[in-house]
Amino acid sequence: MKIATFNINNINRRLPNLLAWLRAAKPDVVALQELKASDGEFPAAAIEKAGYGAVWRGQKTWNGVAILARNAEPILTRDRLPGRPDDHEARYIEAAVRGIIVTSIYLPNGNPQPGPKFDYKLDWFARLKRHARTFLKQDLPVVLAGDYNVAPDEIDIYPTRSWDKDALIQPKSRAAFASLVEQGWCDAIRELHGEERIYTFWDYKRNRWPRDAGLRLDHLLLSPALVSRLSKAGVDKKIRGEEGASDHAPAWVVLRR
Repeated sequence: MKIATFNINNINRRLPNLLAWLRAAKPDVVALQELKASDGEFPAAAIEKAGYGAVWRGQKTWNGVAILARNAEPILTRDRLPGRPDDHEARYIEAAVRGIIVTSIYLPNGNPQPGPKFDYKLDWFARLKRHARTFLKQDLPVVLAGDYNVAPDEIDIYPTRSWDKDALIQPKSRAAFASLVEQGWCDAIRELHGEERIYTFWDYKRNRWPRDAGLRLDHLLLSPALVSRLSKAGVDKKIRGEEGASDHAPAWVVLRR
């Protein structure tokens, strides 16, 4: 069972890229972020024609998350992160697919920091951690997939000082991610690839893609109930180099049946 997370960076603009990748990679489940489309603008017909059922929560212009399932209909279990009723940003959705709960997370960027946006990022992390704990208490098979907007360690960003003030690598951001993982989650890519430098995001600016000046921002965290099933994990890096590509590449895991 192949589960992927992909920040598509505008689903309608990148739809040809997405459909080509779905045909080639054949993931069973896909968590999408940054749809940048309202609910009514989601390309449901094209996704269905490609063989995927879908649930989504859109937001005009920004944000937006979805979960796709190949030859199946995801069963929506939640379309927002609990803990703050006044938060209407479309950043979280979860669904059950073939006995596994999969999330699509688009964690706040947090820039500029310090400031209200960074405070929102840390608060969102705290809410995610509280919700994630409920899964562990029930020993459920869960994949917390998404764009966390955190490069967890120095190895998750190319050697540079140019991002030192960015919210993506601040000590508090990294501590929040580490605290979540330490609940008992398995960072699948790091589990299988050790200290290898693997990136999932290359900014459009400053020639960063040709220089492989990337960051690992997109993560798949497995609950203990799934760790023994983990067989492969990786990033479809070449997708980033295609014409009209998102600035992210799909990260994925393969779980034994």
